[in-house]
Amino acid sequence: MTTGKPLRVSEFDYDLPAELIAQHPLPRRDDSRMMLVERASGRVSHRSFRDLPAFFAAGDLLVLNDTRVLPARAWGEKAGMKIEFLFVRELDPGLWETLCRPARKLGPADRVRFAPGFEAFVEAAGDEGKRVLRFDRPDVRAELGRIGFAPLPPYIKRRREDLGRRAEDLERYQTVFARKEGAVAAPTAGLHFTPEVLTALKAKGVLVRRVTLEVGLATFQPVRVQNVDEHRMLEESYAVPLAAAHDINDAKGDGRPVTAVGTTVVRALESACHEGVVRAGRRATSLFIQPGYEFRAVDRLLTNFHLPRSTLLMLVSAFAGRGLVMKAYREAVRERYRFFSYGDCMLIL
Repeated sequence: MTTGKPLRVSEFDYDLPAELIAQHPLPRRDDSRMMLVERASGRVSHRSFRDLPAFFAAGDLLVLNDTRVLPARAWGEKAGMKIEFLFVRELDPGLWETLCRPARKLGPADRVRFAPGFEAFVEAAGDEGKRVLRFDRPDVRAELGRIGFAPLPPYIKRRREDLGRRAEDLERYQTVFARKEGAVAAPTAGLHFTPEVLTALKAKGVLVRRVTLEVGLATFQPVRVQNVDEHRMLEESYAVPLAAAHDINDAKGDGRPVTAVGTTVVRALESACHEGVVRAGRRATSLFIQPGYEFRAVDRLLTNFHLPRSTLLMLVSAFAGRGLVMKAYREAVRERYRFFSYGDCMLIL
């Protein structure tokens, strides 16, 4: 809960040259730069992501989001017109909630052809491009694996059905530790990790644990209000395994830091925390973390650089303070960091 004068969404704006928005991944995942932000001193310095293990000691906890991204972007055809779809979630076998564009051309009962033998009709139409599609077959995930593309955000520019980039994006817009398919966007702070970095962390005695938050529309929904308090988050599903909850609670009890890899892990752990204890189980959350929020589970945060005016930037500002975060972002622009999903990262201590 915030106190005092209501925060305006405009207070989370910043100037970003378009050329700093990363359009492609670096040759190696751990080639990324890592800005180090120290909350206690307000100091900002510059490191490499490969330096990450140096900031951990034996017994520290590192928590990953092991959700797996669906190849959820596909093009259908209606009467010779191409329509782009994002498959958001499965409602029932063969029944999917999607977003499409141009949506005005697709109404209830219209049929869409994605591939030979893979067609659907529009069962329901909603606002902002939402369409519920009923397919003639239940194995939609398998077909998406065959024809789908990585659901890259719109600021990463790709030509329609760019087959030359399809394989690279399907590999690189996915963490090396992804397990449980269900996300329509990557937990991007995890994209920097390689097996070698994970091995180095474990060799130091760092406890690496996993939770799952199925990244959906809530993570990237635009903020359309002027006052931060008026924004309402959509729900996303998350799961905290019993062993992970036990180890996190032990670490908190012993004073060992818990580091979240990404804002999705923050939302999962903070949503699962009740009266100072992280509860295991699978639930849904619409938690909106903004300045004024008191963190109960997470002590440190590894995160990418986020879009202006976004709920993700508000979460990071709640964790480190808006003034320090905006100072760090201005320095990142001056130092020519790479921004957003395929960009560099920031470790907040």
